[in-house]
Amino acid sequence: MGFLAVVNAYAMRSCLNVAITEMVVQQKGESVKVDPHACPTLDLSLGNRTTNPDNEFDWDEKTQGYILSAFYWGYVVTHLPGGLIAERFGGKQVLGLGILGTALLTLLTPMAARAGSQWVIAVRVLEGLGEGTTFPALNALLAQWVPPMERGKMGSLVFAGNQIGTVLSQTLTGILIRGGDWEIVFYLFGGCGALWYIIWCLTCYSDPASHPYVTQSEKDYLQEQLGCLKRKENLPPIPWKSMVLSLPLWALIIGQIGHDWALFTISTDGPKYMKSVMKFNSAQNGILISLPFLVMWFTALGTGWLCDYLLQRGYLKITAQRKIFTTIASAGPALGMLAASYAGCDRVAVSVLMTVGFAFMGFFYSSLKVNTLDLSPNYAGTLMAFVNGVGAISGIITPNLIGYLAPNSTLLEWRMVFWISFVVIMATNIIYIIFASAKVQPWNDPLSKNRKEIIGLYSTSNGK
Repeated sequence: MGFLAVVNAYAMRSCLNVAITEMVVQQKGESVKVDPHACPTLDLSLGNRTTNPDNEFDWDEKTQGYILSAFYWGYVVTHLPGGLIAERFGGKQVLGLGILGTALLTLLTPMAARAGSQWVIAVRVLEGLGEGTTFPALNALLAQWVPPMERGKMGSLVFAGNQIGTVLSQTLTGILIRGGDWEIVFYLFGGCGALWYIIWCLTCYSDPASHPYVTQSEKDYLQEQLGCLKRKENLPPIPWKSMVLSLPLWALIIGQIGHDWALFTISTDGPKYMKSVMKFNSAQNGILISLPFLVMWFTALGTGWLCDYLLQRGYLKITAQRKIFTTIASAGPALGMLAASYAGCDRVAVSVLMTVGFAFMGFFYSSLKVNTLDLSPNYAGTLMAFVNGVGAISGIITPNLIGYLAPNSTLLEWRMVFWISFVVIMATNIIYIIFASAKVQPWNDPLSKNRKEIIGLYSTSNGK
């Protein structure tokens, strides 16, 4: 159900990324720079195609950038409150209500679009507020349910739901909007999100102690591995100062920024690149832009098992594994995007390079993504709020930056976009390699730390 929560979350947030390529129609007479490197169109019917005027929106590239980034304006706001509430009261309803709210707003998106671009922006901001609680709440739940040596495969399974959500969303959206009925994609994915919430309420619980169907053998195992079956409801105040001064935490945040920069560049604006530069039609666009995410999903699951195998056999220490896998997850997409921009109009080469490059991003989910659980199981929700929330700022920057850097969607403009992405991704990864750690931090249990300090002082004063 955690996996399906992420599937629904990403399907609802990303269906607009493909749909907008058919919702927006360039007005005749608009000044557009001619691209000398323009690729020939594959869809010969585009020149004579007529569409329902009700489905045409006069949104320029900058307006589209605002619309596509608006989700992340709200997304970054609710991360921290979501993590704090999930730790105090349990992650079940924090996660559930966030997905439900996003589902209802997704259903309202067609109405908002026809009311004006400012209404779409408002709806997307509210959707972001709803989904901002998703990963902090999931992290708080995983901290209560998943033993340390199983975090690689279980974390990969749950968090890699974003690839399946993206694949389903972009593939189905590309196929469905070919008929001109772009509204149906919002009704479909909004309805799925609401259905998920009903099943979630009936089947899932915040911790093993509150679950009525957990067997005694399972409880014994979890007790042995996690030390408790019930979340700590009386956690001491969050050690904000220690967190802010923690180099491993800042390394994790900076690494997340690099990952999100690559992810949002392709998932949010990739459909525009494939349509405007490579000249794929909407159905081809949806399928081809989803291929990297489908391959990434298989990689994520495979590397999750590989991670746990290497750790259990003692071939790698946890910190080394996190750094090595994160580096692979950074270098692959960065090189794939850059190489694709030099493949010109060779559509097969571009698709293969993008797909292979992003396949390596699957290494991220059993490394950097579960690193918050390593640093502080007690404050896993809060840490995820920090890490994912700050990283999501990339989702605000990249669509707007692309809107300014590629106003005419030419090949050379996009090549500059990919060069900037390459530099950001590799620079953030270097910082992660230097300062990251997988050790539980002393501020994970402030009371225990204080008790040790008091005992040490007492022993010293007594000459022991």
